[in-house]
Amino acid sequence: MTAENLSLSPELLDAVRRISTTEHLLVALDFDGTLSPLVDRAEDARPLPRSAAALEALAQLPRTTTALISGRALDSLRLVASPPADTLLIGSHGAEVWLGEGSLGLELDDEQRRKLAAVREVLAEIVTIAPGTLLEDKPAGVVLHTRMADDDVAEDAVEAATRVLREHPGVYLKTGKRVLETSVVHASKGEAVEFLRQATGATAILFAGDDVTDEDALGRLMGDDIGIKVGLDFTQAQYRVEAPVHVAELLEALLRERRQVTAEA
Repeated sequence: MTAENLSLSPELLDAVRRISTTEHLLVALDFDGTLSPLVDRAEDARPLPRSAAALEALAQLPRTTTALISGRALDSLRLVASPPADTLLIGSHGAEVWLGEGSLGLELDDEQRRKLAAVREVLAEIVTIAPGTLLEDKPAGVVLHTRMADDDVAEDAVEAATRVLREHPGVYLKTGKRVLETSVVHASKGEAVEFLRQATGATAILFAGDDVTDEDALGRLMGDDIGIKVGLDFTQAQYRVEAPVHVAELLEALLRERRQVTAEA
């Protein structure tokens, strides 16, 4: 064990060594709070340089696929993450999928567009009376951000939005860290993980995420997979690291092991 990975537990390092020997490895990661520290303004997020470099190198290894699974819209994810060219992208909690050139974009039908407009109207009205809150538009939904609002304002805004939107059939709600996610397309990061497993033929998956919505993905892992929780919140993941800087250490450790395995094959 070298000095730069002393913050990773011996159990996690052993798991990294084991998963590095799998036939086809899928490295799937959340972005905000995992590759990037959480920031007040979503557009200011960027991956830590060490994480970006390790992900780039992993993407170039044989029998290794990298993917980002994010609640962000794909356009936003591309802008802030600058992912490696061959990295697969899942946006809007699974509603948007990019598997390379020729991937079709998300298309809403007329009914979904009407629902989306109604959702935005509800949330826009709440934002006008809840200082510090703001909206983010996505192809299939609208996000209510409350990170810059006082705690009581944030709580009231989310409660009011949830109460009203629960009465809208076909509108799906997810709560995260100081956000309320709405969507007119049913999707989850758990479904995204299962889809990527099938699409890539992965024999094992390493997934890391920090938010409540990442628990959907962690709950779908099985067998030789590894799930890592970033942060101190409750989780069903087998392993935990404290912050995005430790994700960088994790990816560097995985890169060292996987590079050796694939070079020997």
